[in-house]
Amino acid sequence: MTTDKTQPTPVNDAEPRATAPRTTLLRVLTAAGGAAAVVSTFLAWTWTAEFPGDLTVYGYPGGLQLLTLVLGIATAVFALAALDLKGLRWLTPSGSTQALRMLALGTFAITWFTVIAIAVDLDGLVNLEPGGWIAAVVTAAPVATTFLLPDDTRPLCRPKELPSWADILIIAGVFALGLYVVNYGIQTDADHPEPFIGYLIAVAFAAVALVKAGLVNRVSELTSAYRSTTLVAALITAIVFPFFQDKSSFTELGVNIAIFATVALGLNIVVGLAGLLDLGYVAFLGVGAYTAALVSGSTASTLDVRFPFWAAVIAGGAVSLIFGVIIGAPTLRLRGDYLAIVTLGFGEIFRLAMLNLDGTSGPSVTNGPDGIPNIPPLEIFGFNFNDDHSIAGLSLDSNGNYYLLMLLVTIVVVLIFSRAGNSRIGRAWVAIREDETAATAMGINGFRVKLVAFALGATLAGVAGAVWAHFQSTVVPEQYVFAGPVPPNSTFLVAAVILGGMGTIGGPLLGATLLYLIPKKLEFLQDYQLLAFGIALILLMRFRPEGIVPNRRQQLEYHETGQLDVPGATGLKDGAVGVTKAEA
Repeated sequence: MTTDKTQPTPVNDAEPRATAPRTTLLRVLTAAGGAAAVVSTFLAWTWTAEFPGDLTVYGYPGGLQLLTLVLGIATAVFALAALDLKGLRWLTPSGSTQALRMLALGTFAITWFTVIAIAVDLDGLVNLEPGGWIAAVVTAAPVATTFLLPDDTRPLCRPKELPSWADILIIAGVFALGLYVVNYGIQTDADHPEPFIGYLIAVAFAAVALVKAGLVNRVSELTSAYRSTTLVAALITAIVFPFFQDKSSFTELGVNIAIFATVALGLNIVVGLAGLLDLGYVAFLGVGAYTAALVSGSTASTLDVRFPFWAAVIAGGAVSLIFGVIIGAPTLRLRGDYLAIVTLGFGEIFRLAMLNLDGTSGPSVTNGPDGIPNIPPLEIFGFNFNDDHSIAGLSLDSNGNYYLLMLLVTIVVVLIFSRAGNSRIGRAWVAIREDETAATAMGINGFRVKLVAFALGATLAGVAGAVWAHFQSTVVPEQYVFAGPVPPNSTFLVAAVILGGMGTIGGPLLGATLLYLIPKKLEFLQDYQLLAFGIALILLMRFRPEGIVPNRRQQLEYHETGQLDVPGATGLKDGAVGVTKAEA
């Protein structure tokens, strides 16, 4: 089945090119509503500065008003793009109505959340200034008009050819914008949850709007066409992250996210590629951490040795590899639920063993519940990671040092995952995941390839655990549980893979980032974290079972062709060709 990719797909027949006057009027009103929302942010919404962010100043938006301002501008601009205003048509390659609805709803949601939060935090609606009431009213108008608009969703057509330098600038701009958005969320006030909740609302609606407009698919095509440029831009963005943080705690978040994202990527080999449900994976992280702690020269170590860091990392990875083979060899002949139960048991056995190797209940190895504290700081070629340093005139604290080290480890793990996934054994993993019986019938040694996946995943977790032990300067058994309010735990890691997207590189990285950052910023929900966690997974499985960053094969399996995110696609430079509905 073929499709002529040289002809642009016509606009939806439900709305001809000559836009009906009623539709034009609704789009004008939507643009006016977005502009009114922008104007409302320059008014005072409350009279007191007790609410986080200064919402008391006329003529100067602050706090959550900034989010209403941004979404209001986006609503107005996309409405003008829907009116075919020259220079803005590129904003809506897949249609404007669905994107406008999301942006209008996002503006309404963030504004009303702010109004309600003011009333709750300050004990009453009486604390609202007229600006708050005006904002609540004017942000409701675009919601009404966008839901009266006809749906103009259309397949993507071939974009206008741009010079290579323009495409590269677009990619650089996208990564710069992404860095700014991430920094904004990380640097929200940790003492008050309202700014971060508002940030999540705004980002969620804006992201869906960009997907509906087709901009995400268009950027994906660009990044596929310029893979080398994309990798360089991603690397530069990650490297400059610690230099933009004005507090050490913000950089510490980056270090922990990098560690747990790396471990989740290692688990993705086991779960995402090989299809093995491992519920005790956090134990391999613990094996690497305890091994590195014992050979680090800590005053609490029961081994009178001190390895250099590179040797401690190799030791952590090697011991985790050995444990992976020992556990995997007798258990990987099991499938499905039975394998999950056995790996869950291994995770608990590891934690209990670390508790009992205290010299009383068992041999003196791990100091039992006291763990191994006072792990000395890393020092590589005279570079002490606990000291502040200056690079090109920019200061870098100890957390920044560990962040850059962990970034290097993450890059290595990404390369291993990419090479392994595209290799012959990687294709064997996918075959085993899809149908082990059929794969075995075609000559694949299922046990051997599963054992390789299990051992490789364990090794990567052990390497990350060695770095984490030095960063935390202590290891205790309570850090390695199946489920709990504080990551890492096996539930956290499995959810990061599933939430982000199994079998992809970006999926676990994004999933681990969200699952670590959100609980840290919303600490008031700690007692209800598992409840919120379960609800989020239920909603995800219902509406996006393939994950946030889906594998193309799984996206086709979970959705009918008419429900795919990509309404249609075209080829781009360097042979980057998309998939159309007809081909799907």
